[in-house]
Amino acid sequence: MDRDYRIAAVDRALSVLEALADHPGQGVTELAERLGMTKSLVFRILHTLEARGYVARDPERASYGLGYRSWVLGERSSRQTALLQVALPEMDALRDATSENVNLVLREGDRSLVLATREGRHHMRLFAQAGRRGPLHAGGGSMLLLAYAPEALREAVITGPLTRFTPRTITDPDALRRVLGRIRAQGWHIAQDDLDEGAFSVAAPIRGHDGEVIAAISVAGALARFDEERRLSHLAAVRAAAARISARLGAAPAADAEPRAQAS
Repeated sequence: MDRDYRIAAVDRALSVLEALADHPGQGVTELAERLGMTKSLVFRILHTLEARGYVARDPERASYGLGYRSWVLGERSSRQTALLQVALPEMDALRDATSENVNLVLREGDRSLVLATREGRHHMRLFAQAGRRGPLHAGGGSMLLLAYAPEALREAVITGPLTRFTPRTITDPDALRRVLGRIRAQGWHIAQDDLDEGAFSVAAPIRGHDGEVIAAISVAGALARFDEERRLSHLAAVRAAAARISARLGAAPAADAEPRAQAS
């Protein structure tokens, strides 16, 4: 018989959220009857969810509805779904054009998250799995996202611990500020040997309908293949793919600098 790995408390909390999504404005008694739980259990779940912002209480009616955090999660999920629908065909085309790995990277707080990948066709390749989390101060897509992050978060990362992953990882705050400024000025980034030894990454920003950078798309592979011709061709291909994805998401064309294929 299959083992049940569900956590009962989480399962019940999700049931409460789903009930409020379907029937907002319910009180403790109504929710308890609808879900077959005790009123004391429902009250404790609601109290916990309210403290985290996932549930909001109407004190006049003693009823509950979804809180702002639930709406934030829904909005993020909607954006990521739309992003994937637009980006995946471009990622396939970019992988076919370059034969290298293609990654779609997001920023989650002070970490990067690989949302999707396409595996390269070379025998010798580096492959970042979807779901991989990493630092923001190293790597092509990660550093690009740090460059476009809010200033307060950017400074928090710069002045925090800067872990050295390779001899080329930037761990000096002033040097990192200079590189991030250059990334913002030129609108793309090429990283070499700073996160994974023997690897390169060419990244460009993806913008949402409001013009804000919401993700990065990158081509990555073994540094041994990264000659000047590929450097220029990969950069052009990545920037073009990012521009097409951004346009389909409703972003206006960005006035970025012309590429000179400079690496950090």
